[in-house]
Amino acid sequence: MTAVTPPVELVRSARSAGPRLFRLHLISRQAWSAMGALTACAVLLRVALELRWIQGDGSSTAQQMLLLIECGAASVVAVAARNPFGESERTTGHWLPLLRLGALLLLGGAAVGALVLGAVGARLPGGDPVVLREVAGLVGVGLLTAAVLGGALAWAGTLAYTVVAEFALLEGWRTPWMWAGRPAHDLGGWLCAGLVFAAGTAVVAARGPRDTGVE
Repeated sequence: MTAVTPPVELVRSARSAGPRLFRLHLISRQAWSAMGALTACAVLLRVALELRWIQGDGSSTAQQMLLLIECGAASVVAVAARNPFGESERTTGHWLPLLRLGALLLLGGAAVGALVLGAVGARLPGGDPVVLREVAGLVGVGLLTAAVLGGALAWAGTLAYTVVAEFALLEGWRTPWMWAGRPAHDLGGWLCAGLVFAAGTAVVAARGPRDTGVE
């Protein structure tokens, strides 16, 4: 007779499989290289602060320099959403969207954390909360770009938004969709950045970047 696996053993097997799958998913997304790139962004921010290229006076020049560094960090997260060798995890079925979501949230949080740590002891334009808003929004732009053009070109979306946002800063645009130029307490800017992040994360978690194919 065929032995029947007890329910308790099935539960234990599922619990142990989850962390292992997530670790393998992070490796396939070259997460450790992405962490290194985020560290480089944090170092660049520290250098810019020490050289006074960025000051907490809220000037457009300081905001533009900070936005460029945030664009780099967000691009790293968006590009890391793809697996250059294809998604072998498709055999995991319902786990795959959860794996994608977990990786995106982990790397997105790492991007914000790296920049905040890079600015420890210094004053950023708008303060640390603005870094969360701007990076989250830029990550969302990059993920939406990945869903349309593919993960390899995810950086193009964040760069295009950054170029427009730089112009918006110079011209004093007041639209909340250019959240990079809004004050830290601006609710509209937070809502727009949050909506873009939520949309990008949801699309990529559910279907993956375009170059990975559709399930």
